Amino acid sequence: MKATLITGASSGIGEAFARRLASEKHDLVLVARSEKVLHGICDELMLKHEITAHYIVADLTDADAPTKVFAETETHGFEIDWLINNAGFGSMGDFAELPLEIELMMIDLNIRSLVALTHLYLQGMRSRRRGKIVNVSSAAGFQPVPYMAAYAATKAFVTSFSEAIAEENREFGIQVLALCPGSTKTNFFAASEIDRPFELKGQQTAEDVVETAMRAISNGRTKVISGFVNSVVATATKVMPTMVSRKVASKMLRSRLK
Repeated sequence: MKATLITGASSGIGEAFARRLASEKHDLVLVARSEKVLHGICDELMLKHEITAHYIVADLTDADAPTKVFAETETHGFEIDWLINNAGFGSMGDFAELPLEIELMMIDLNIRSLVALTHLYLQGMRSRRRGKIVNVSSAAGFQPVPYMAAYAATKAFVTSFSEAIAEENREFGIQVLALCPGSTKTNFFAASEIDRPFELKGQQTAEDVVETAMRAISNGRTKVISGFVNSVVATATKVMPTMVSRKVASKMLRSRLK
């Protein structure tokens, strides 16, 4: 059975993807840590849209979790045609003072699990010569961000990795998209234990971000920045000397930490 697998599907952008794709008759495999929430979403979407929705409870910070997720989809006969790597979290603060364990968990989730799942499901997509992979990155990945140093670096990796494998897999009929949202109205900041979320003018909803992604997929894009303000900022960082953008970010975030 063809299906779309979405990580971090219990809330925010992941849940918005699930609801949007269910409305377009995608059968779903939803992955997150909260069984109760996943169970409720799957029941609701199956009843409302007459699709199949399966859930897998997994903590993707665990090194063996991606392999277990892959094994379960194989056991149940799911042919993952779309893979949406959305799970992730951030951190904010002076890097030297942040808990090392949490920073390493963030790297495992934002990078390690994403790379592992992409690699595992690419094999089948290549053999079928079709498939779509959406890796949720961030507008924060376009420049070094003091006081969000490790988080921004993980997202720089995600964007670079996604664009590279997009080119590698073009000949196999596989589309890879790096989706780069900015500040979004989700529980990202609460989950990341960031006390003061960024509330920029034009802050988007999760549904806005998903709509941007769907348009980008339809247009064959390999990277898209969601939101006008985020696009302007990202474009500005390309022409602004890194030293300047770094200092601007440092000044803004340092004031939020005090």
